[in-house]
Amino acid sequence: MRKDFLWGGATAANQCEGGWKEGGRGMAIVDVIPQGANRMPVMQGILDYRELPEGSCYPGREAIDFYGHYKEDIALFAEMGFKCYRFSFSWSRIFPTGEEMEPNQEGLKFYDSLVDELLKYGIEPVVTLCHFDAPLGLVEKYGSWKSRKMAGFFLRYCEVVFRHFKGRVRYWITFNEINMLMHLPFMGAGIRFEEGENQLQVKYQAAHHELVASAMAVKLAHEVSPDFQVGCMLAAGSVYPYSCNPADVWESMKKDRENYFFIDVQARGGYPEYAKKYLERQGIQLEMQREDAKILKENTVDFLSLSYYNSRCVRADGQGEAAGGNVFASAKNPYLECSQWGWPIDPMGFRITLNALYDRYQKPLFVVENGLGAVDVPEADGSVHDDCRIDYLRAHIQAMIAAADEDGVDLIGYTPWGCIDLVSATTGEMSKRYGFIYVDKNDSGEGTLKRLRKKSFGWYRDVIASNGEKL
Repeated sequence: MRKDFLWGGATAANQCEGGWKEGGRGMAIVDVIPQGANRMPVMQGILDYRELPEGSCYPGREAIDFYGHYKEDIALFAEMGFKCYRFSFSWSRIFPTGEEMEPNQEGLKFYDSLVDELLKYGIEPVVTLCHFDAPLGLVEKYGSWKSRKMAGFFLRYCEVVFRHFKGRVRYWITFNEINMLMHLPFMGAGIRFEEGENQLQVKYQAAHHELVASAMAVKLAHEVSPDFQVGCMLAAGSVYPYSCNPADVWESMKKDRENYFFIDVQARGGYPEYAKKYLERQGIQLEMQREDAKILKENTVDFLSLSYYNSRCVRADGQGEAAGGNVFASAKNPYLECSQWGWPIDPMGFRITLNALYDRYQKPLFVVENGLGAVDVPEADGSVHDDCRIDYLRAHIQAMIAAADEDGVDLIGYTPWGCIDLVSATTGEMSKRYGFIYVDKNDSGEGTLKRLRKKSFGWYRDVIASNGEKL
């Protein structure tokens, strides 16, 4: 691995920060996504959060209270030897309704302190501008990314943070897992469907607005500082054909393209021909402004960031046993074991994915999410034995190192997801834990929030200290 490789960890404001009423923060998407049976319909945009029953539980409002514990948590990251930390700003902490002309100074002060704390330990901040996040005021007034006006509000927010953190933050990511908009429209982009709406039309129009906004943010960032590195982000994972039946192979290619579409625009600078043909077949006509094509063409990203949890497998006939794996539909791959939540475990798929993306885009890659969600139970002495997580991460890091050292993939860094336990995005659970650091809180919201070092904490510290040689 390169000597300046950025080992670290990753979280997001909407899953760890909490402090939802602190410091002048406004309501955000996460504050109205409930736990339980209604969670998925709300995230899909088919159940209006305003119609949820009284007493619904919203785990993201407190989460693990990183807002009140960030100094303690960053000290633990430094103890592990983090070279970088990927996190997100809460947009509504800086612009509470999204429409303000001036930022909330208390919000900026919080992130000033957070960033300064990282720099004190020599930890490089990697900031996601929009990680399944938007001020609720913009959702309610404009329909979120259904409206072109969102790009203007987003750019105002970007300009403030770019200028404010110039010289302290170098790496920026525009939208987290931008392709998730197609699968969980409300969680991904604040999209709530009205009766009779053409949902596919709405999703692709919102995607266009985000893609243009992302390109505008790249342009602005480079104007503010030539040192800024701006990336896009993909929820990645190669799609295998279930068999060598050409119909299965073609189906896998189509599924890969569904994800590549967003990054093709952000990294290559325009809508690919297959996407144009698809939209045409679906009868979708996107509203575009005259300058959009030029904006997209001239403002491609500097690097591609990605999450990788598992590969997928598809059959053209749609038959066979289904597998788990985030929110992506997949056939069960008979060659792979699965996690407690049914996600296939595929380290070789990680290497395949990294190679596929680097071959396609020829831009540096930054792995900003990878990890295993599992139940952890502390022993009486406070120790947490998470050997299954160590095994998962070891195998994936070995695959990543092979991609870099043997295959020539240009990798910037690696930040495993949920380096400290946090609220699961898909299920809203605390019991689905990813961290090197255990947080005392259960699915009902009870607990002391005490932090404990897991066995993987010391293991990952050694991995970083040896630059991946000691696994």
